[in-house]
Amino acid sequence: MIRVLRGERLDPPPVWIMRQAGRYLPEYRALRARAKDFLTFCYTPDIAVEAVLQPLRRFDLDAAILFSDILVVPDALGRKVWFVEGEGPRLEPLAAQAQWDFGDLDRVVPYLAPVYETVRRLRSEVAADKALIGFAGAPWTVATYMIQGKGGDKDMARRIAYERPGDVDALLDVLVEATARHLHAQVEAGADCLQIFESWAEGLSERLFERVVLKPTTRLVARLRALGVDAPVIGFPRGAGALIGRYARETGVTALGVDTQTPAAFARAEAPAGMALQGALDPMLLVCGGAALQAEARWVLEQFRGGPHIFNLGHGITPDARPEHLAALIGLIKRG
Repeated sequence: MIRVLRGERLDPPPVWIMRQAGRYLPEYRALRARAKDFLTFCYTPDIAVEAVLQPLRRFDLDAAILFSDILVVPDALGRKVWFVEGEGPRLEPLAAQAQWDFGDLDRVVPYLAPVYETVRRLRSEVAADKALIGFAGAPWTVATYMIQGKGGDKDMARRIAYERPGDVDALLDVLVEATARHLHAQVEAGADCLQIFESWAEGLSERLFERVVLKPTTRLVARLRALGVDAPVIGFPRGAGALIGRYARETGVTALGVDTQTPAAFARAEAPAGMALQGALDPMLLVCGGAALQAEARWVLEQFRGGPHIFNLGHGITPDARPEHLAALIGLIKRG
C-alpha cells in the first residue's frame, strides 16, 4: 500500500475498508460489550488493539487502521464528548455559547497517550507487509461537531461560519495545531501513513469550501511536514464534488480518497498526475452481495485502472454488511 501511495501502480491493487473494524462483525459486537462506553473502548489499548486485529484475521487486507474516533481531539482539548447509543456523538455545542473556550492545546498529546500506546502495540502485532494507518478528522469536520454538538444536516455549522467568522476561524486554527500534534504522535508511535477524514465537505459554496476546508487542511499538512512527518497522507473530502480537484492540488495531501458519487475519471483528471486514488465501491453492495457486488467491484477496478489505486469503499462499511460478502469482494480483488 505504501508503494502505491508513493505513486506506483500495482495489480491487483491493495485493499482496505473504511470502518473495517466494526459492528458488522459479531466478534466486534462481543468486544464492544466489554467497555462501559465508546470513548473507554477507544482509550483501552487491550481492546482497541483486538478490534483492529479482528478483520485482519478474517480477511486478506493490506492495511490495518487504528481503532479510535475523530472526536478524541475535542475530548483531549477538554470539551465534553459522549456517545448516545443508536444516535451517535454528542458535545456541548459552541453555537449556544457567547464566548468560545477552545481548551488547552498542551493537554492533547498527554491525554491521548492510550491511543499512541495502541499504535505502538499494533506495530508489533500487525505483519510488516501490511500498512498501519493513523487518522484524524479534518479541522472543519471536527469543528462542525463542536459547533453543533452533533452531526446531522450541518446547516447550523454553515450558518455559524458566516455569522461568527472570527470565532470559527480561531477554532479551525486551534484544530489545525491539535490535529497536527495528534497525527505526529501517531507516526512517532509507528503509523506508516495517515488519513484525514473530511466527512462534512458537502454542501459548501466554493468560497466557504476554500475557507473552512482547503486552507485549514493545507495548513495541517504543512504543519505535519514541519514537525518532520514524511509519511504519506490520504485526504478524503467526502462530498466535495467538483471541488475535489482543488482539494487534491492545493492541500498537499499525498493521495486522494474518492467517494461513492465521484467518477473515477473525473478524480483522475482533476488530481495531480500520478497521485494515488483510493475508493470507491458503494457500501450498499456489501449488504446486497451476489452478482451485483461482483459486477460493480469489477467495474470499479476497471474505472481506476488508469493510475495508482487503493481499493476501498466510497464511505464506511455499514453495520448491516455481511462478512461473507466482504470475503467474496476481497477474493475477487486478489484474483485480479
